[in-house]
Amino acid sequence: MEDIILYPIGIINTPYKSLKNIPIQGRFKDSVEGCCVLHNKYSDGLLHLDGFSHAILIYHFHKSTKEEIKSKPFLESVEHGIFAIRSPHRPNKIGFSVVKIKNIIKNKLFFSQVDIFDGTPLLDIKPFIKHFDNRENVKSGWVDKHFANGNIPDETILNKQ
Repeated sequence: MEDIILYPIGIINTPYKSLKNIPIQGRFKDSVEGCCVLHNKYSDGLLHLDGFSHAILIYHFHKSTKEEIKSKPFLESVEHGIFAIRSPHRPNKIGFSVVKIKNIIKNKLFFSQVDIFDGTPLLDIKPFIKHFDNRENVKSGWVDKHFANGNIPDETILNKQ
């Protein structure tokens, strides 16, 4: 099989300079904002993205220094397979986040609901499309018990402190 080489299209700037206080998902800290700065040659790719409320950012977990096949997620002390969790310590170190678009100016995409480390290399942006991306009768495996009856896990767990 051939090697796959990916090149960043830009950089993600966020207030998270360390892992402390990064939520497990950005929707748990709605007010935190970030900005993708695309390389100038990709700025035209943002055309009409402002018509969407949300975008999917695909990025490289550049701070991860290890690879795990099983790991303990932040919500539990039990190990799960790496493909059943969203740990950065994956074979290809690819992550994604759904963010809320605030504004687009030239080569900059401003957004909220961020859960990304500052300086993360941006690989791609895709529009979140409710007609394609929403699903009915979704099961979320081991995660469902942590959100039973509409509960949200304790903030100290969500902050991974």
